Amino acid sequence: MDLNKTPAELGYRMPAEWEPHQATWLSWPRRETISFPDTFDRVLPTLRTMVEILLESEPVFINVCNGAHEAEAMEVLRDLDHSRITFCRIPTNEPWCRDHGPIFVTRKDDPRLAIVDWDYNAWGGKYPPCDLDEVVPTRVAEILEVPVFYPRMILEGGSIDVNGAGALLTSESCLLNRNRNPQFTQPQIETHLRDFLGVHEILWLGEGIDGDDTDGHVDDLTRFVGKRSVVTVVEENPADSNYEPLQKNLDRLRAMEIDGGPLEIFTLPMPKKSARDGLILPASYANFYIANNCVLLPTFADPMDESARETLQKLFPDRRVIGIDCRELIWGLGTFHCLTQQQPRV
Repeated sequence: MDLNKTPAELGYRMPAEWEPHQATWLSWPRRETISFPDTFDRVLPTLRTMVEILLESEPVFINVCNGAHEAEAMEVLRDLDHSRITFCRIPTNEPWCRDHGPIFVTRKDDPRLAIVDWDYNAWGGKYPPCDLDEVVPTRVAEILEVPVFYPRMILEGGSIDVNGAGALLTSESCLLNRNRNPQFTQPQIETHLRDFLGVHEILWLGEGIDGDDTDGHVDDLTRFVGKRSVVTVVEENPADSNYEPLQKNLDRLRAMEIDGGPLEIFTLPMPKKSARDGLILPASYANFYIANNCVLLPTFADPMDESARETLQKLFPDRRVIGIDCRELIWGLGTFHCLTQQQPRV
């Protein structure tokens, strides 16, 4: 394979999340890191439930730092089916595998995946160190024995969403933020996305939700649920700080086209504003994860939980939409989509 050519030149594309998975990748959290200050033990039951449900759908690969870290994870998962869990000795700083993990690309009639290893700086340099997280994609490629492409551009997996047919959603507040790629113009960033993910249409939203320390990841805002359809969060209360930016994103979506036709737009509510120790938490129903036979939906003991679940169940009739209480998990400023990374089936 000529790694001097881009993935797009070689016929690769990033599949949509609803396409068949070989597995889901996770990075097990470490007690001593910053994601769950003083609440580590309270998060573990949620992680166990997430893995239990995923195992009914597909195998799970879990990155751990060493034998002691693996033993800690195994203790939490001790009564689950370990024949479908593979622990990989890939050390990480934090557990957010969506952002530091590999972006897998595939091509027609090729039985082998490839990995795109974007540069990583912990959401604009907010949470050093990130030296372990930065090399995770290449470490995964070594284990799977697949080729790696290096765009030399900073990008987190949660900042993009694709329909698998050439369209990509992202946000200006994140990808155009000067704390990521100040050396690149917007057209240069778009060229990298096209070259390394095999997309041709890039759809730009504006700002993210309150409390989102990623500068507005699209996986808290709007997600593809079909080749021409999206689901997007809206805030119904005009007095809420999320109301205006989410309305502006909705207006943008209404004006967008894919292959010359309009988007089909569905809406999800926002849960009530949540805060802890004076910090607004970025609770969003858009941070769901689509597995092979289920959809993991973060819930927040909120009156809107069931409405969100019903909406997604209609959009994914062949999958079971399962709500899991994320009131402890969101203290780490992310939920299921942030924790997971799909490995496509080839």
